[in-house]
Amino acid sequence: MEKLNKIFIHPQYQQWLTKIEEHEKERLFCKHDMVHFLNVARIAYILSLEMGLDIPKEYIYTVALLHDIGKYKQYEDGTKHSIVSAHLAEGLLKEVGFDSEAISNILEAIENHNNLKRIDEKSLVGIICKADKMSRECHSCDVNGQCYWDKDLKNLQIRV
Repeated sequence: MEKLNKIFIHPQYQQWLTKIEEHEKERLFCKHDMVHFLNVARIAYILSLEMGLDIPKEYIYTVALLHDIGKYKQYEDGTKHSIVSAHLAEGLLKEVGFDSEAISNILEAIENHNNLKRIDEKSLVGIICKADKMSRECHSCDVNGQCYWDKDLKNLQIRV
């Protein structure tokens, strides 16, 4: 997980986290922070193990840490955060030493993590997409009634 930790401590990554935090300071709904990123990673890793997938743990955690990193740009100008996140991640992935095949797989998962219609459930994209939704604690949220998420997407029950 050496590459993952290089991403986490990278000044650019920390700057992106800070920008998201600034934009979400007054946000009532789910935040896009390290708690969310690590919840997505852990759930996706469990899904991968349960399905018997051969996806490297470092890929799963890397996608989870980077999948929403472009959210600040969406707040600023409306650009779709999944596209921005993939764009921002590409240089960082090269810098920390991922090979071209890993970069391609990671970027595909980042770019499609919120595209429920375009996923193979038994893929990196699929488990990240599912984990991203499962990580939300709608069943315990104080502002659930005000949330813009479609009722069918909300986690109103505990899922196992």
